[in-house]
Amino acid sequence: MQMLEANKELKLSIRQQAELLGISRSGFYYESTISDDSELANLIRDIYQESDCRYGYRKVLASLTAQGYIVNNKKVRKLMRSMGLKGLTPRRFICTTTKDAKNKVYPYLLTGLKIKYPNQVWATDITYIKLRERFMYFIAIIDVYSRYIITSDLSHNLEAGFCIATLQTALARAKPEIFNTDQGVQFTSTNFVAELIKHDVQISMDHKGRCFDNIFVERLWRTVKQEAVYFYRPETIPDLEKCLSDFVLWYNNKRLHQSLSYRTPSAVYHN
Repeated sequence: MQMLEANKELKLSIRQQAELLGISRSGFYYESTISDDSELANLIRDIYQESDCRYGYRKVLASLTAQGYIVNNKKVRKLMRSMGLKGLTPRRFICTTTKDAKNKVYPYLLTGLKIKYPNQVWATDITYIKLRERFMYFIAIIDVYSRYIITSDLSHNLEAGFCIATLQTALARAKPEIFNTDQGVQFTSTNFVAELIKHDVQISMDHKGRCFDNIFVERLWRTVKQEAVYFYRPETIPDLEKCLSDFVLWYNNKRLHQSLSYRTPSAVYHN
């Protein structure tokens, strides 16, 4: 990408470029042509979250257009309806993707932190995957140092329960010093936070609208989409479950990472 090439000369970080240009990570991680509803759904989610649950489909469309995407307004409206996302209106509504005003938001603890060993920092997030006429939601918890996927799960809804169950499974295997999430309602929920407190884990949450705070999970999502979902094109829930299960096994035990000196996440995590 031209922007990344220019970055080498100007020595600007990705975050600095994004802040200077006023764009989200989609400007760096996605091409201007959106060929899959899952890509578009996640772009919409990013914009919707950054608007603090205020934007309707028109403003979401305007934001996408400003970033250089050519998208049909009917497609944006249809996807937002499917995802249960509504703009701010005079009537009262429940936002399912941003933080609950009653829930505590914890400070971001990773600024300037050198991550030197496994189980020092874990991170998590949820991504949308379009399957025929419905969305599925995939969560993964990763060890940031090794990129190892501790555990993952697939759900047909965004209720906090499946996130808590995934967290419990991960904590039964090991325990991090710090656990980092975004400010989504699933991760700020009382029960999710209580599980971390019970295990004496420090809680870290991304700054509002700062997607690069959780960059390692974002890179994982790109790999999941490009090397599994878009490659195999699963059409049914069982197909998708198998696709993701096979991907996690392959990613942890077979996929070589340049940033890990061409070792696998499993080799680094269990070393």
